[in-house]
Amino acid sequence: MKRQVVINIARYKAKPGDREDIKTKETDTMQTERGSLVRGLTLYDSTSIVICSIIGTGVFLKTAIMAQYVGSPFLVMAAWAAAGVLSLAGALTYAELGAMMPHAGGDYVYLRTAYGEGAAFLYGWMYITVGASGAAALAAAFATFLATVAPVGAVWVERTVSVFGHDILWRFGMKQVVAVAAILACGGLNCAGVSFSGRVQSVFTTVKVLGVVLVTAGVFLFSKDVSWEHLTAPADAPAWCGFGAFGAAMLAALWAYNGWTFLGLVAGEVRRPERTIPRAIIAGMIIVLAVYLLANLSYLCALPFDETLTSNSTLYRDAPPVATKAVMTFLGPVGIRLITVLFIVSTIGTLHTEILVIPRISYAMARDGLFFKPFGRLSARTHVPVFSVGFKVFLACLLACSGTFDQLTTLLIFSLWIFYAMTASSVFVLRRKYPDADRPYRTLGYPVVPALFVLTAVWLVVNTLLTSPLESLIGLGLIIPGIPLYRYFRSGRR
Repeated sequence: MKRQVVINIARYKAKPGDREDIKTKETDTMQTERGSLVRGLTLYDSTSIVICSIIGTGVFLKTAIMAQYVGSPFLVMAAWAAAGVLSLAGALTYAELGAMMPHAGGDYVYLRTAYGEGAAFLYGWMYITVGASGAAALAAAFATFLATVAPVGAVWVERTVSVFGHDILWRFGMKQVVAVAAILACGGLNCAGVSFSGRVQSVFTTVKVLGVVLVTAGVFLFSKDVSWEHLTAPADAPAWCGFGAFGAAMLAALWAYNGWTFLGLVAGEVRRPERTIPRAIIAGMIIVLAVYLLANLSYLCALPFDETLTSNSTLYRDAPPVATKAVMTFLGPVGIRLITVLFIVSTIGTLHTEILVIPRISYAMARDGLFFKPFGRLSARTHVPVFSVGFKVFLACLLACSGTFDQLTTLLIFSLWIFYAMTASSVFVLRRKYPDADRPYRTLGYPVVPALFVLTAVWLVVNTLLTSPLESLIGLGLIIPGIPLYRYFRSGRR
């Protein structure tokens, strides 16, 4: 096994002449071997993937539940900043891994090289089973937003289902049909070719960032209700909510920041990856961090804190989102339709990214002989792993019909951060195992930055086990069956 890994590391080195060849358009788009991924994503496309995969629904919805956890505007902003800095530390760490190993699969490739195929398989298996919940949740959110401007709220079937003593209201109606249609449409776009998907992603990114900036600027420039006094904590608010509540608020914000690892999953389709990947990850994270902090500052300045607390969340399901309330302070009722259009564009753009990048994990597993062979095949025309995309779409459609948005998002974030901690720690392992490997980019602030990221990620996972035990146990229950499944595929390969 060690010899296999050394050979893979050697592939990441290239002579100057080879790197010049990578620059050419012919190598990027035309002169590709049959069955090979096409390097069609530019720096702008790659940065767009980072930004568009992060900015989705969280920045418009999560501030309310974070306010309920921590009880003061200052701590809400502190939780957003802490989650953003944590994500940036992870991005700095991942940038070294992505530049060193620019191949499709992202975390799967990094874990395989550092810890072996077993750890990599568990990560891939988690994304195959739990990962589809991300796309399902985004599609469900898209249908919910669309229902505010279109008559798609009809419910045809309604049942109450008990799971581990918890009652879950299951519905099936037009919203579920809309969610499935959105997933199928994004799946079709992603099967058209990676270059086309990259251009679509760039359009979504431009619209989303512009929309958030316009909302933020509109609140500060035109809202008559903006006041710095709104940042004052209520008289009965605690000075400190405790690490458990603050960690829960950070976890809510991390759903909004999630997606900064996605570029590594399509690294095999990025032009000049040794330079493009670290630049795109770092630039994208800095832009998102700045946009999120400004957007949330505008919400908290425009609204009394009581209005933020009672915005759309699990406790106030029929209330408008906090972003909608903020826009209404300067546009009135017209703001509802404006912000809803922004919600829809943001959500569909993030859904498109999910379906673009996640199937590359099962593709990489199949190419290693650790998953079913059809997942490792590419379309002869578009060089896209169509079977992997189709399976992801199928699972996402099933989960979208479940309608359990909140539980799906918590389950996904908990499962992801187990492997984020493992992947970031692989920087230390690989520097020890392969000190002479080509590293076009080295983590800024090493070893402090990756160490702090790993320790904080472990704390978040433990805190989620305590604050959300049901979702955490379901996540572990889906990951653990990957252990015997790995043994099966490994023995079959032998």
